[in-house]
Amino acid sequence: MQIHFKKRFLIPVVATGLFFIGTSFKDDFFEIAKQIEIFTEVFKTVNMNYVDQTNPGQMMDKAIKTMLADLDPYTNYYNEQDVIKFKINMTGEYTGIGALIARKEGRLIIKEPYKNYPADKAGLKAGDEIIQIGEVNIIDFKEDISQLLKGAKNAKIDITYKRLGKTATTQIVLEEVEIKAVPFFGKVDEKTGYIVLSQFNRKATAEVKAALENLKKEGAEKIILDLRGNPGGLLHEAVNICNLFVPKNEVIVTTKSKIEQHNNSYKTNFEPVDLDIPLVILVDGKSASASEIVAGALQDLDRAVVIGSRSFGKGLVQRPIDLVYSTQVKVTISRYYTPSGRCIQSLDYGQKDANGKAIRTDAKNYNAFKTRKGRPVFDGGGILPDVVMEETKLNPISEALQQNDAIFNFATDYFFKNPSLGEKIPVISDADYTAFKQFLKKEKFSSDTETQKALKNALELAKKEGIDESIKAEYNLLVAAIQKSEEAQINKYQKEIKNLLVDELILRYQYREGLYNYYLKSNAEIKKATSMLNNPVEYKKILLQ
Repeated sequence: MQIHFKKRFLIPVVATGLFFIGTSFKDDFFEIAKQIEIFTEVFKTVNMNYVDQTNPGQMMDKAIKTMLADLDPYTNYYNEQDVIKFKINMTGEYTGIGALIARKEGRLIIKEPYKNYPADKAGLKAGDEIIQIGEVNIIDFKEDISQLLKGAKNAKIDITYKRLGKTATTQIVLEEVEIKAVPFFGKVDEKTGYIVLSQFNRKATAEVKAALENLKKEGAEKIILDLRGNPGGLLHEAVNICNLFVPKNEVIVTTKSKIEQHNNSYKTNFEPVDLDIPLVILVDGKSASASEIVAGALQDLDRAVVIGSRSFGKGLVQRPIDLVYSTQVKVTISRYYTPSGRCIQSLDYGQKDANGKAIRTDAKNYNAFKTRKGRPVFDGGGILPDVVMEETKLNPISEALQQNDAIFNFATDYFFKNPSLGEKIPVISDADYTAFKQFLKKEKFSSDTETQKALKNALELAKKEGIDESIKAEYNLLVAAIQKSEEAQINKYQKEIKNLLVDELILRYQYREGLYNYYLKSNAEIKKATSMLNNPVEYKKILLQ
């Protein structure tokens, strides 16, 4: 695969004092200097002459981030506040309220309070809308809201929130919050251990190793490593996690770039924990980057069977580079390649379609490679599991109901109407599902499928061209037809949507630990992995052992 390395990447590298003086840089030096001078003059002139008061910091922040967004989604600029948040994510520690929050359309919503952390202790629940923090009214605060929820240990923060339309107050006492890389591990059966790895921060290897050793002490002779939904993180943690299962000095990943200094091979450096324990890795469409390094490397080395659906396909490597005034730029510097030689990057950001979106590698252009024992594997589109479970992929209507918070909001309503369910597993009856469909109509939820978006865009264009009135009748017929089709889809995929509702409700009643315990008994991928590990003949056949 060709490696596309745009000349624009040279600017931040040079700014850090790493001088790669090649012919290309010499040829472009005048053009780079010229464009910087033009930009500086424009920036200074606008700020000095604009009719209203400007905010130079905000303008520059937006200018830089917009410029980098044209390269790929991973080359990013971090201002001082961004750097602090980035470091928190990598270390896994911060002082705060211990909850997942989301800001949508100006509203600040508690998405998930973590058990026994400050937000939970203060009585906040998923679905609560925070409307005031201290003296600050949320609707008037346009900056990074998370800064208002951080502070010194034991600091007290007064919170005003809405729950089902009613306003209440509480006080949160801040404490140290540890973001676990391994939020859960346990046993599926007497001989099968299960480890969830949710992110690759600096504690990832230590936590996976501790879980593995604990499970082995408890009698586990087979392991399922769950990387579903894991977006990645630190590359060296991916290498070290592979090292738990493969020998020292094994090449796990290679990075290749136009810049020679970024070409590296990353090998395992330590003695493994267990070279022989049967291993299954679970992946899905949200397993990316470091997750794909682990799954791809252990697949290429014939060390694990991979089960699930095709992974995301992020084969690009970034490096954070410190800049002046405690700012930072994270630059895509290379592509990574698994031991067999495949790069599994799915999108080519060097080529854009008519809408400015990166072009996805066509399956017919995938290249074939071989694992150590000769099994065929392919590049170009994420890690393809050895056992593909297409039935576990969400259909578009289910994804839309998740993304627009229809499932989340219905679960909030259900939870407060049924507060005493406790440790019981929620059962969504046919009557409950009918109530869910009525809830969608009452709240006027839009699924925002690609078809709906295209139709809305067509109407907006028609308005601009002054022809919307002449096509109004036809437009309304199309809208009605789409709505009818969506209702049919909601009925067709009732079982899948019910499962999503149950998952969301278990989070409300039993927190994330309860959800993972439920998965141990009910999840299709875990059941398949367990069945595979309990059938040594099938397991060894896949790995050509």
